[in-house]
Amino acid sequence: MASRRAADVLIASGSVRVNGERPPPAGLMVDPERDRVTVDGRLVKLVTQHRYLMLNKPLGAITTAKDEASRTTVLDVVGDEGALGHRLFPVGRLDADSTGLLLLTDDGELAFRLTHPRYKVAKEYVAVVAGVPTPTKLDELRSGVKLDDGVTAPAEVEVLRATTGVHDSGQAELRLVIRQGRRRQVRRMLKAVGHHVQSLQRTSFGPLKLGRLKTGGWRVLAAGEVEALRRAAGLPLI
Repeated sequence: MASRRAADVLIASGSVRVNGERPPPAGLMVDPERDRVTVDGRLVKLVTQHRYLMLNKPLGAITTAKDEASRTTVLDVVGDEGALGHRLFPVGRLDADSTGLLLLTDDGELAFRLTHPRYKVAKEYVAVVAGVPTPTKLDELRSGVKLDDGVTAPAEVEVLRATTGVHDSGQAELRLVIRQGRRRQVRRMLKAVGHHVQSLQRTSFGPLKLGRLKTGGWRVLAAGEVEALRRAAGLPLI
C-alpha cells in the first residue's frame, strides 16, 4: 500500500483499521491469516508472490521510487512492463553518476537483509580512477579507510589495468569488493587515498553477476538466482 514512512502517516491519520478498530499509538502485532486490515475501508491483501528484477542502471537515472524534481528514476527505466502491477523499490542505492547492477523487488525482508551491514553481502565494483594507486594506497583500501563517518571495513582491491600518461598521472581500472553500503562509499574511499573516480560500475551484488545485460536493460531473476540471494542473506529457501 505504501512505504514504511507513508504507512506511519496513514496509521497516525486514522485511515488504518485492524478488525474495524484503530490501532493504539504503541503499535499492534497483526496476524495476516486472522486479522482484517483496512485502509480507508479497503482491505489490505498480502503479496503472495514477489517480483525480482535485475537492472543495468544507466548513467543519470536516480535510485528512488519517485522524484519531486521529475528526474528519471530507475522505476521509469523498467516501466509498467517491469513492475507488472507490483510495487517495486530499489535494493540499496547506486548514485546517478554510477552505472551497473541494481536489484528491484517488492520483497522487503530480503531487501533489508541484502543491504544491512550485519549480513555482509558483497558488492563488486569496477572503477576507473585518475592516477595509478601505489601499493601503499592499495593496502590502505584493504585495511580500511578513515572517512567522516568512521573507518570503513576492509575492501578487496586489485588493479585490472593501468596506464601512465606523458603529461598527466595516467589512470587505472580497479576492481573493488565491499560489504557495507555507506553513502557514496567507493567514491569516498578512493578520494580519501588520493584518486578521483572517473567512472564507476557495479558488476555484482552477492551471487548476482551483471554479465552481458545491456545498459538500461532489465530482466526477471530466475528462481535459482532468488534462492541464491536468500542464501546470501541468511534466509530460508521458499
